[in-house]
Order: sequence, then C-alpha cells, then structure tokens
Amino acid sequence: MSSTTHVNSTELPAFPGTRLARCPLDPPPEYSDWRQAQGLTRALWRGKEVWVVSRYADIRQALSDPRISADDRTPGFPMQAPPTSGIPQAFARMDDPEHARLRRMLTGEFTVKQVRNQRPHVEELVDHFLEKMVREGQPADLVDAFALPIPSMVISQLLGVPYAEHEFFQQHSATLMSPSTAEAQEAASAALFGYLYELVARKEQAPADDLISRQLQRVATGEISRETVVVNALSLLIAGHETTANMISLSTLALLQNPELATRLRDTDDAALIANIVEELLRYLTIPQDAVFRAATEDLTLGGQPIKAGDALIMNLPSANRDEAFTADPDLVDGDRNLSGHLAFGYGTHQCIGQNLARVELQIALPALLRRLPNLRLAVPPEELEFRNGTITYGLHRLPVAW
Repeated sequence: MSSTTHVNSTELPAFPGTRLARCPLDPPPEYSDWRQAQGLTRALWRGKEVWVVSRYADIRQALSDPRISADDRTPGFPMQAPPTSGIPQAFARMDDPEHARLRRMLTGEFTVKQVRNQRPHVEELVDHFLEKMVREGQPADLVDAFALPIPSMVISQLLGVPYAEHEFFQQHSATLMSPSTAEAQEAASAALFGYLYELVARKEQAPADDLISRQLQRVATGEISRETVVVNALSLLIAGHETTANMISLSTLALLQNPELATRLRDTDDAALIANIVEELLRYLTIPQDAVFRAATEDLTLGGQPIKAGDALIMNLPSANRDEAFTADPDLVDGDRNLSGHLAFGYGTHQCIGQNLARVELQIALPALLRRLPNLRLAVPPEELEFRNGTITYGLHRLPVAW
C-alpha cells in the first residue's frame, strides 16, 4: 500500500494482540498504548498490513464516514469473501443504498416489539436447559450444556432451520469464524450455502411461520433473489450460533469473578437494573476481536492519521469500550454505570441487526442461571480455562462448573 511502503512489516505488531494469562477478560495491554499514541496503529492482521483504529471517537467517526467502505469488493479490503461460486454478497458486506435496502427487509424481525414477543419462548428454553444440566449432574460444561444451545435454538426456530442440524452448523460456522485456510473457508461456506439452498427450495413448496418463508414472499415479488435469502439466512445463523453463546459463557465467568455484582443480578427483579448490568457486561467483554473491517475509497484523515485510498482498516472495538475518554474507570465492572453509546454491537448503519434479540437472551439467561444455581462455581482452576483466542469473536472453548 502506498501509505505504508516506508514501514518494515517485520517490525509491526500483530493484531489482535495477545491477552495476559492472568487477566484473560481484559483486552491485550498494548491497546492502551495504542489509544495514547498519535494517529492510528499500523499492524499485521493474518499477514496483511492494516490500520487499527483503537480510540472510541475515531471508531465512531470511521463508521459514519461514507468514504470508508464496508464492501468486501473494495480494493484493499482486509477480508475478501471466499470465492465460492453462486454465493452472492451478504448485506453486511455492502454499502448503502443497497445495504440499507436489504437490511430494511430484515429489521422488522428484530424490532424491540418483535423480540419482546420472544421472551416467553426464551424463558422456556432457559428453564429447559438449566433443568437438563442439573439432571445430568455436575460438573458440567456450561458452554455445551447451556450457553450454546439456547441462542442456537432461538435463531434456528426464528429462521425455520431444523435445530437437529445444529452440530453441522456449529462445525462449519466455527471454520468461518476462525483463521482457517482459504480452502477450508470456501468448503465450509459452500457446505452451509448448499444445505440452506435446499431448505429454501423446500420452504418455497411448503412455507411456514418463519423468517425464511417470509423472505421468500419477497422473492415472489422480485425484490430479492432466492440466493440472497440463502446468504442472509446464513449470516444470521452463524451469528446466532456464535456471538450470544460466547457472551453467555464469558459473562458467567465475569460474574463469578465479581460476586457482588452476581448477587445483585441474582436477587433483583428490577428489569432496568438487569438490563444495565447486561449492557455493562457487553461493554466490558466486547467479544468481537477483529470483526469490523473497512477500506478507504478516498484519501482522508482519521484520528490525525493520513489514510490513502485502498488502505485497509480494522475497528478495535474491545479497545474503544475500554477508552477512558468514553467512560471512567473502564477496566472495572460497574453495574450502575451510565452506558449510553458502547460499541459492543458496532456503530452506525451497520450496527448488529440482532442486538435486541441478544440482549433479551442475556437478560433472561444470566439471572436465571444464578437463581437456579446460587452456589455456581468453577470446577477447574481458572488457569486451566481455554479461551478462543484465534477466532473472530472471543469466548471459551469450555467452562466447567459445579454447584
């Protein structure tokens, strides 16, 4: 890239950075230095030179600037889509106005009102998997027994995808969310797309009360293609399997490390307090490690840094949510913090479309877990926990617990 020819790649830091073993819920310590430094940070992401945007204000500016593109076909974009034949571009990897047009067709499924109607169903699932975990005995892996099946079943039923296929989706979505080879990424993408394409074809013949069937009504009117329905369902399904599951398990660990906050969450019936604690956990943990990619389409300045057209950028969300310019004492978990504006779901027109659903799942799952198992504790020493360091969203491979 023209803006970086003077930089020796071997001297660049790696992104994402390495978390300290003694505090795995905190971002890598160098992020604090990056926020204090002038300009942006030049780093290597999977062997590619990128600008890392680490300050809260800079990320909000970048994600509002039409000269900074989310389109993965833009020259210089850091994460190019797998070249799988027949798979169209996902709406999240488009710019407006086409991004906005396709997004509007899905937002009605995730409004606050629609998600509120899902609460009884989520409560039933939470109770079911809690009782199942208790019945099967301790110790248990909270990821496998509780954190993963709840959001997986919720998104599967919303879309109209058989939950019986969840292991298939988890296996291939894990490949797409990790730094796998291009061949492995293409194979996983093709396998998921092929399965969902067949499912969509069946739903055309026998529609049901689900998101895919409702989207197919737009195919009939010519608003979108069948392939677009498939790729949108694929995007939602992968996000539903990965992100909220990681948040449930990591939030549980954070609460076990902060017992006073856990007690407050367990004992309160105040919906506003529960919601605020969930927002604080979202800010504190900020699990998207390297999920928000952009490329500049024109020369510009961001955070005092000259950026050239074709330069790649990655938004460092975990750093931004620990920015002292955003909130005081950011490394503390504070359930009473005024949390207007955290960036755990991104910012701007590409902000996470499923954020309302994720909030409801967390607001129901975490208090229910603490109430049902008031003596919940780790079943292994903390240093034995294995974290998902190499994936797009941070999480735990397993969380052994007893009660």
